[in-house]
Amino acid sequence: MAFFRPLTSCSVSKHTEPKLMSHTSLPPKYPVTDFFRNPDRGFFRLSDDGSWLSFMEPVSFDGGPARMNIFVQELEGSSLVGDARCLTRETERDIAEYYWKGSDTLLYAKDFAGDENFHVVAIDVAGGEVSDLTPYPETRAGIIDDLYDDPDHILIAHNHRDPQSFDVYRVNVRTGEETQVAENPGNIVAWHTDHHGRLRAATASDGLQSTLLYRETESDEFRPLITTDFRSTVSPELFTFDDRRFYALSNRGRDCLALVIIDPQSPDDEKLVFEADGVDLDGVAYSRLRHVLTAAIYQTDRVKYHFFDQQAAERHLRVSEALPGYEIALQSGTRDERKYIVAAYNDRTPGSRYLYDDETGGLTKLADINPALPEEHMAEVRPIQYTARDGLVIHGYLTLPKGREPHQLPCVVNPHGGPWARDSWGFNPEAQFLANRGYCVLQMNFRGSTGYGRRFWEASFGQWGLAMQDDITDGVQWLIDQGIADRNRIAIYGGSYGGYAVLAGITRTPELYAAAVDFVGVSNLLTFMNTIPPYWKPLLEKMYSMVGHPEKDRERLEATSPALNADRIRTPLFIAQGANDPRVNKAESDQMVAALRSRGVEVEYMVKDNEGHGFHNDENKFEFYERMEAFLSQHLGGSGAARD
Repeated sequence: MAFFRPLTSCSVSKHTEPKLMSHTSLPPKYPVTDFFRNPDRGFFRLSDDGSWLSFMEPVSFDGGPARMNIFVQELEGSSLVGDARCLTRETERDIAEYYWKGSDTLLYAKDFAGDENFHVVAIDVAGGEVSDLTPYPETRAGIIDDLYDDPDHILIAHNHRDPQSFDVYRVNVRTGEETQVAENPGNIVAWHTDHHGRLRAATASDGLQSTLLYRETESDEFRPLITTDFRSTVSPELFTFDDRRFYALSNRGRDCLALVIIDPQSPDDEKLVFEADGVDLDGVAYSRLRHVLTAAIYQTDRVKYHFFDQQAAERHLRVSEALPGYEIALQSGTRDERKYIVAAYNDRTPGSRYLYDDETGGLTKLADINPALPEEHMAEVRPIQYTARDGLVIHGYLTLPKGREPHQLPCVVNPHGGPWARDSWGFNPEAQFLANRGYCVLQMNFRGSTGYGRRFWEASFGQWGLAMQDDITDGVQWLIDQGIADRNRIAIYGGSYGGYAVLAGITRTPELYAAAVDFVGVSNLLTFMNTIPPYWKPLLEKMYSMVGHPEKDRERLEATSPALNADRIRTPLFIAQGANDPRVNKAESDQMVAALRSRGVEVEYMVKDNEGHGFHNDENKFEFYERMEAFLSQHLGGSGAARD
């Protein structure tokens, strides 16, 4: 359980040809709202004892916009009993995530107008009382351990004492009383607990080096166990079930993250448990009830599982066979591991959610997540690869509009954010929306994207706007060489680092793009790193090494900052920004707009005062995508994609 969100910074090539198919009929043109609205019912969770099912629905209070709020309904076996009851009354923003604490309390995260200063809020299921467990201004909090066997307490980390660092507290979910468990000396960037909720390990960092700290008991002092530079990863996942050693994802002495066991008595002697050929592992799963490791999770073109446990493997197979044509994932389960929430999805639908009974094998359907978009009218997402100009193989995904010949299409190139993240196979509402409008969509995992090993990641260092941008340009050229893209009707759209890539693209290769859409993107690599949140400060030296130092690398950073090179831009540009963005400050977009308008170049600019790093509220999402649709249609000549 975790409420902390990942922080983002935000030549003719060899290729693998997608299998291109022609279609005879165009799908209907679906409204923008059908792609981006909240589900009528979703985000299902089971209480520990299986007596309650919780979910979220959009609710309007006092005539205001509908927001996602939490409901509960009683369960008898796999049958819902009585009426659902709304527990929360959030009116400003959707509840983004929540969890059960036992079977009588729910916990959820709440921020304010997109500032990402999340509070941890508790709700008593029986009485409906709502309590902010971290009622501190300008403070970011998150759960680090739900203390599974303690019905009254959880461990929370927050930065109320020091905005740059997170201390750990044991908090009573009923009274709000908190007791400090550990004070952060200022360099701890992660805390790790054992199976009894005891704080046994921590990761310290000065930005360039990380040290894994360990102690036998909570009364002992932490001692250094393993020190690595930031290019190497040793990330504890969970303790072994005797609490004496721990499982970790490590790439010490190898290119890709593998699952290993580390004994604190001999920390340099890693015992290899599992590694996947050529890719990093994403994580592991385990059974709390049976005290066994169940699976390792990783991605090639799709998500893959390696099972260590026969029972878990057989369960996955049973559910998969009962839901052919869909990927499945277990999203929530009861304490006795007899009932689970199952998500079934593929690239053309967010799918459905089911209640699965492991004893009977029965599946009870709970909801279709988006029935407004028929699966048969959505576009297939196809894994592709091409070779960049320096020989590096780039993997990605191509979404082709259904019902149109894959020839001379208008296209939208969509680099992901992060940049140390990746695109994955599955249902993507943005790609499907654009495909429904007749655009092909190219998403690429350019160098630096995660999951492809250390060397691929390190190839991005110092390459913002340079080789990383070349990977995107080479993908566009691949589309043109394949005959898929009309070279005169190509747009680039992205958010966060993807927004930077948009601006860098129309600065570096302005002739390539007919239109550009930048969503909360970095524009100036010098000012960007001066406005990061205080809790990023311990990792600032790492950012300097990976992106560039404002003094040592000033010339390069200036040359690759779009706002400082706006005189090169001639591509029509639409920028959208949240006023309260803590990651990419509004000043990044303001200065880009000012630089263009000072030259008499008009740029469309959309700012939302109640949003942060991305748009969360439905009305803002709808307006953004409607304006983006009109903008792309204007500059790419209209798609004529689907029948009205």
